[in-house]
Amino acid sequence: MDRPESKPASRYLTNEEAAAYLKLSPHTLNKKRVIGGGPKFRKLGSRVVYAIDDLETWIEARACNTTSDPRYAQAR
Repeated sequence: MDRPESKPASRYLTNEEAAAYLKLSPHTLNKKRVIGGGPKFRKLGSRVVYAIDDLETWIEARACNTTSDPRYAQAR
């Protein structure tokens, strides 16, 4: 009997864990959450969490081919 394919539940990371995953400081990730330009996040009560899938999507959206790519300047 075939098992239905189910997507595994996304793992959520705290701000500190997400910052380490992205190799950013927690302060930088906090700042991006306030002013914009950071990865999607979720607010669970007083906690902020990030799905690994959202972090990966944010990383991929920042891919650049050359230093003259406009996204290169935005990624800094």
